[in-house]
Amino acid sequence: MIDGEIMECYPFPSPNPNVKLFMITYWSSGLRVKGFLAEPEKEGIYDGLLYLRGGIKSVGMVRPARISQFASEGFVVFAPFYRGNRGGEGNEDFAGKDREDAFSGFELLKRHPKVASSRIHIFGFSRGGVMALLSAIEKQEAASVVSWGGVTDMELTYEERKDLRRMMKRVIGGSPKKAAAEYKWRTPLYDLERLCCPVLIIHGGKDQNVSIEHAYRLEKRLKELGKCVTTWYFPDFTHYFPPAINRKIVISLCQWMKKKARS
Repeated sequence: MIDGEIMECYPFPSPNPNVKLFMITYWSSGLRVKGFLAEPEKEGIYDGLLYLRGGIKSVGMVRPARISQFASEGFVVFAPFYRGNRGGEGNEDFAGKDREDAFSGFELLKRHPKVASSRIHIFGFSRGGVMALLSAIEKQEAASVVSWGGVTDMELTYEERKDLRRMMKRVIGGSPKKAAAEYKWRTPLYDLERLCCPVLIIHGGKDQNVSIEHAYRLEKRLKELGKCVTTWYFPDFTHYFPPAINRKIVISLCQWMKKKARS
């Protein structure tokens, strides 16, 4: 049982004729975890992209159209569902041990025959922002990391999202006062010294799901450490950008990632 080893791979209906889509079962810390793998139909060697979803359980589940959108820009994309979802083993614990599903997903991409192992990027949306940063800290060979509307401070999430507090207490082990070490462990701001790759932060100024304060805290800490950080802030947008703008930003961030991988 090697982390990132594919155990099962089944074709899945693709929304894009130029993208092949598969449902994957892979090993992660001794668990069978599920995810989607999307790759360009055309043969070649591509950059890899670890796509880390937001939400928890069925909320924020990976959408085939979304990862196919990235694959169509010339990436082999792997998007784990995280443990305990869609028939996978284990239990999701909100950037706790389930971070290992992201780490193993990175290893899966390194083994993929269509992926240039030195050009693997990490993308996180919403709660996936924490997962992406933790993964980039762990996998220092990552080419770049993108946090879009991303959580960066788990205690701040508890303060801001009253609707999530019950779930966070149950999954994390209490409030930040009672489980301070668990919240700190889930907050990458405390460990950014180990981050080696360029960072792109994308955030909407009117985001009420994940406030832009998360982006500001990440940017401030990265700059204090002398890290390479780029910010794309959109004052008029919420957590979910208008579809046409969203598509344009995906194209731009894909170009940014490829440029960083080759610079």
